[in-house]
Amino acid sequence: MRARDNPFRSERVLSVRYRPPAGGWDALLARFEALGRRAAIAGPHGSGKTTLLEDLAPRFRAQGHVVRELRLDTDAPRFDPEFLETFVALLSPRDLILLDGAEQMGPLAWFAFRRRTRTAAGLLITVHRPGRLPTLLETRTSPELLACLVEEILGSRGKDLRPGIPALYEKHRGNLREALRELYEDYAAAV
Repeated sequence: MRARDNPFRSERVLSVRYRPPAGGWDALLARFEALGRRAAIAGPHGSGKTTLLEDLAPRFRAQGHVVRELRLDTDAPRFDPEFLETFVALLSPRDLILLDGAEQMGPLAWFAFRRRTRTAAGLLITVHRPGRLPTLLETRTSPELLACLVEEILGSRGKDLRPGIPALYEKHRGNLREALRELYEDYAAAV
């Protein structure tokens, strides 16, 4: 199967967006305000933290914020000091910082970052475990959620995969990103 024909190709998987919790987007935004616009989205790998952060960005822009997106990961676990100096110097009270991967920072780096960014209108981070900031939302996965995502991607053909979803979910310890990657590889090898 050609990559462009694979139903689990990146563009199809990325088109599946985060489903807001009960109360919807307005309730989530109100909770962020109630937390003083300093909060964390916490959850394990592949549970939708980054997708949720991405889906909140246009909503913050609609509120009049200038969204400043940052990302740390195992390949880039810290900010270049010159970049950070420039970033902090340009912060304004309209800026809302979205930091994906805050758990990459050690305690001292986190303390310094938090202190240096306090002039911004807000700070929303993703972390694997709660504790760095008040928790806005803990993302969770389930075999049922994985089945729903597969059906959203495949349409009615997704029901055929439903019997194997619990085992796939367990194999990847709830990491939906890895489970969907395996389905991509399975479809790629099927021809």
